[in-house]
Amino acid sequence: MNAPAQIAPGAPKEAWGSPRGGLLIIGAPVLLALACFAAKFGILPVGDSFRVGMIFALLVALMLTGMPISIALGLTVMTFLFTLTTVPMDSVALKLFTGIEKFEIMAIPFFILAGNFLTHGGVARRMINFASAMVGHWYGGLGLAGVVACALFAAVSGSSPATVVAIGSILLPAMARQGFPQRFGAGVITTSGALGILIPPSIVMVMYAVATSGMVVQGPDGKAVTSASVGQLFVAGVIPGLMLAAFLGATTFYRAWKNGYPRLEKASLGERWRTFRESIWGLALIVIVIGGIYTGAFTPTEAAAMSAVYSFFITVFVYKDMKLADVPRTLLSSANMSAMLLYIITNAVLFSFLMTSEQIPQAMAAWIGDSGFNWITFLLVVNILLLLAGNVMEPSSIVLIMAPILFPMAVKLGIDPVHFGILIVVNMEVGMCHPPVGLNLYVASGITKMGITELTIAVWPWLLTMLVFLVIVTYWPGLSLWLPRTLGML
Repeated sequence: MNAPAQIAPGAPKEAWGSPRGGLLIIGAPVLLALACFAAKFGILPVGDSFRVGMIFALLVALMLTGMPISIALGLTVMTFLFTLTTVPMDSVALKLFTGIEKFEIMAIPFFILAGNFLTHGGVARRMINFASAMVGHWYGGLGLAGVVACALFAAVSGSSPATVVAIGSILLPAMARQGFPQRFGAGVITTSGALGILIPPSIVMVMYAVATSGMVVQGPDGKAVTSASVGQLFVAGVIPGLMLAAFLGATTFYRAWKNGYPRLEKASLGERWRTFRESIWGLALIVIVIGGIYTGAFTPTEAAAMSAVYSFFITVFVYKDMKLADVPRTLLSSANMSAMLLYIITNAVLFSFLMTSEQIPQAMAAWIGDSGFNWITFLLVVNILLLLAGNVMEPSSIVLIMAPILFPMAVKLGIDPVHFGILIVVNMEVGMCHPPVGLNLYVASGITKMGITELTIAVWPWLLTMLVFLVIVTYWPGLSLWLPRTLGML
């Protein structure tokens, strides 16, 4: 579950508060569209810079109106096709269908369905009990258990908001009853929930693989470099995911120790064994799905289907947390979420096709090569760009729009596609935890009834930890590449 994937942020409330500001926001896309038609009829001069600028200006202007990003993408593409390009419409129609005929895309609805079964079942509660038995006696007890439980649930759900809902709805009330400040609990769960898109399986990793699928770019040595596969990204995310979980756990422990927050009694070996035995069916999904991908038993898409069937089985027939009568509602909810994401993907594919037909990524890659940029400076700019995009867009849209543009430039500078994919995912994690569009903030707000401003203050210690980790991932490629290289996948 990656909700609400279809919603784009609106314009700032202050802008809507004044008639002049609202008129400006609504009128800007109209004026830009008129400029495109004026260029079509020769009233305005048409150059390459004008066409490129118009694509992005119109897209941004439409998003600022509060329009869903998927529709903003579609309108941008259609306006450009009818005014500033000579691409045949039959080619566009063909691309509309062939662009989403990728086997990897089928993994998305299956992971969403698996996440919904696990979220509404008792898998999360049993994982929390197991994590509490293992680390609850340390400083920060339940807080540390929350980090561990989020990491475990991330390894079966593939979604960050789903992790926050599943773990937070159970753990946050328990932390409040034990005497933890509400801000502390909210900060832990909001940021640890972001592990859902870094520890595989990950829907955002699938999005990156889909967005760059089929792209072949010449590296600095002249050799052709292909895009990363879903399997390579899943393997590459293991060590960074575990490392980030350790960093967030260390931050939680330090703040709990510094402030003298409560901790649980040390669980006996018998209690630890009991909680492990109760959670074994959920933990086995990690081994089945991830182990199956790593050993080559099945592809990531087949693993997603396997996880959906397995999640249904353990939720309905083993743990019996969900009745058969409730299954159709879960299926419908998953279908709605999948349709939203697939609609975004469809429009993003058209947008990518438009940029490719205009040679925009290739031109930008050539400019990067000629301007003397090195990979260190480039990745710094990419991080800033993605963090800024995280202020106004949600992760799926950012990846689908930005990855096809940035990928050729990264490869041109010798950056490995797998490393670049993990870097983008970590940026998306940070974006989910800061305002104004941080999905995890809104999910946590619904659970805790805290305002977004208060939640933003609450997450700052952990958010700073994530930013430090982002720097490490950015400039230490081996962190992401060591495991796939060791397993012979690179």
